[in-house]
Amino acid sequence: MNKSDLIDAMAAGADLSKAAAGRALDAAIEAITKAVATGDSVTLVGFGSFKAVKRAARTGKNPKTGATIQIPASTSPKFSAGAAFKAAVAPKKK
Repeated sequence: MNKSDLIDAMAAGADLSKAAAGRALDAAIEAITKAVATGDSVTLVGFGSFKAVKRAARTGKNPKTGATIQIPASTSPKFSAGAAFKAAVAPKKK
């Protein structure tokens, strides 16, 4: 499913026009991005949470040459799935 398919599904599920669903999706993505970029976490109960995680500097290896390189510290976004989302995705046991 791509963004266009998601907008179509949102429009049908919430009885919205596709344009309104697109604006709503863009606004939600923008709000989540801004919150995580400022260090806040965003929790959607049952779905999951978004947060920024810090990675320490470390030593790595260039796979092509085998040379040792320094990998600088960085901050990356992380998504953790909620229990309801995990249960919906997990295969059903017989």
